[in-house]
Amino acid sequence: MTLSCYIIDDEPPAIKVLEHYIRQTPQLELLGSATDSIQGMQAIQDKSPQLLFLDINMPKLSGISLLRALPHPPAVVFTTAYPEYALEGFELEAVDYLLKPISFERFLKAVNKAQRFIVAQEAPEEAPSFLLLQADRKLYRVPMKEIIYLEAYGDYVKVHTEKKLYVPKTTLNQLEEKLPNHTFMRIHRSYLVALPRIQYLEGNFVVARDEKIPVGRSFREELVRRLQAGG
Repeated sequence: MTLSCYIIDDEPPAIKVLEHYIRQTPQLELLGSATDSIQGMQAIQDKSPQLLFLDINMPKLSGISLLRALPHPPAVVFTTAYPEYALEGFELEAVDYLLKPISFERFLKAVNKAQRFIVAQEAPEEAPSFLLLQADRKLYRVPMKEIIYLEAYGDYVKVHTEKKLYVPKTTLNQLEEKLPNHTFMRIHRSYLVALPRIQYLEGNFVVARDEKIPVGRSFREELVRRLQAGG
């Protein structure tokens, strides 16, 4: 995994050290550097680096103030000659804190830490495996893999599964928000279906576990596309 990175430091010699280290680190791609924190902040918004090496003690705008001003900050490794800033840096959820002069060994440790952090941040959340349904004065834990389709039923929803029919008092929209959209799809204003359960599409109906379920005209094109793509 290659990480794009950017350097902001008001000391050109410090930038040169980091640039030298970055050139020796295959997993890093340098997008640029700035000695002015205001210009650096604009560059971050324009270039969107994944990792920022940021000095703390700078004129005009400190690294800490800069980080607080960013609406969507990248992962940050603070670089400074002043250890007293460490606590404040970590309170801002910096990935690491490098004290100048920075050794290459310590630099690599920070990069590896940042890489693990970014991978964890970018990984998709694990889809829930159960749907909680309140029906018959009980709270049921229904495995997602057992659900075939859901049907709006007045103030209730019929949840058809392999083993049981559940009729919780809720709306189809509310349950749709809880279902993983890569597996379930609204195919009609009153029906949601588990895509892997569809046996075939015929006209304006799909058949899932031998039951015919209507397909709304506005949903059909997207349904065909997803069936062709495999879900």
